[in-house]
Amino acid sequence: MVRSPGRVNLIGEHTDYNEGFVLPAAIDRAITVALGARNDARMAFFAADVGQHHECSLEKFARSEKGWPNYLLGVVDQLRKAGYPLGGFNCVFGGDVPIGAGMSSSAAIEGGLAYGLNELFGFGITPLQLVKFAQRAENDFVGVRCGIMDQFINIFGREGHVLRIDCRSLEYQHVPLRDDGVRIVLCDSGVRRGLAGSEYNTRRQQCEAGVRVLKKFEPGLHSLRDVTLDMLEAHRADLDPVVYRRCRYVVAENLRVLGACDDLERGNVRGFGAKMAESHRGLRDEYEVSCPELDLLVELASDVDGVLGGRMMGAGFGGCTINLVEEARVSALKEVIEREYLKHIGRPVTLHVCSISGGTSRILPESHYVEEESVKGGL
Repeated sequence: MVRSPGRVNLIGEHTDYNEGFVLPAAIDRAITVALGARNDARMAFFAADVGQHHECSLEKFARSEKGWPNYLLGVVDQLRKAGYPLGGFNCVFGGDVPIGAGMSSSAAIEGGLAYGLNELFGFGITPLQLVKFAQRAENDFVGVRCGIMDQFINIFGREGHVLRIDCRSLEYQHVPLRDDGVRIVLCDSGVRRGLAGSEYNTRRQQCEAGVRVLKKFEPGLHSLRDVTLDMLEAHRADLDPVVYRRCRYVVAENLRVLGACDDLERGNVRGFGAKMAESHRGLRDEYEVSCPELDLLVELASDVDGVLGGRMMGAGFGGCTINLVEEARVSALKEVIEREYLKHIGRPVTLHVCSISGGTSRILPESHYVEEESVKGGL
């Protein structure tokens, strides 16, 4: 049995697939994956929360129209392509990571299965390689061109720390979130979005289009990670206006992530919160991946004393907002959000008060209580 957490991303949205910087954390919402070996060459998956199952041959399988099995089959596909001798297995999973809310339930499923199969069959795969297999499962089998952030924090999360990831070099640093008087509060808009059917892939293509234009003038460029704001302004006239706005957001967001890490190192949580608010304005106005419900939640939270900063989180077009809130003001925020969201949108809102947890870990059966054997250490 494996515990595989959801994640929040405090700042650094849509920068991962542009080889930039991100600042996620694993949270105390998780999926539990239970695995057992079979004596044949079949796989049986049971999604406990929705009461569905999917069974197929290990030797020959295809994408499922049900959708959810593909996140699991994609992991199997990667392991088989890499030459690992998988045997048949049963898999039951379920948990409390909301689907489509921006907490990356997909990476929790992928990371949990990859980690679990590695343990079950004793493959000895390194944590970083597990991350890569899980990402490629979503890229190649599910068809979502996600970056590496979600799978990375799923495996490498550490309790009480956020993780600054350089999505180019995959170097990382655990940065402590030291202020015990601050809580992470997620406000779920109730608007669900599937990444594969959204504008996510379009945004990635627009960023790549911007790089192609800029490379005509700066041949050494590889991605938006290499672009400065001055460089972008110098060639603004050469870029499609929409592409310019997409690129400007990403370049500015990378700078915000680095500045936000400096804020945390100095214990300046208010400065960190201000950068979260700047991030949301960029996501709303330049990257255009927000929606009216998310904008309302950010606006309502910003008017509550003790909310240090907030923004939409995840790929966009629905899901959650993330807020840094003084612990003593969490109840006040909850009261305002629940009342005003129902008044303006006409349906209730769900709030999640989260703590930062460790990454994917095995649940040790020999204990009388649940222990976690977290993945720690470097690459």
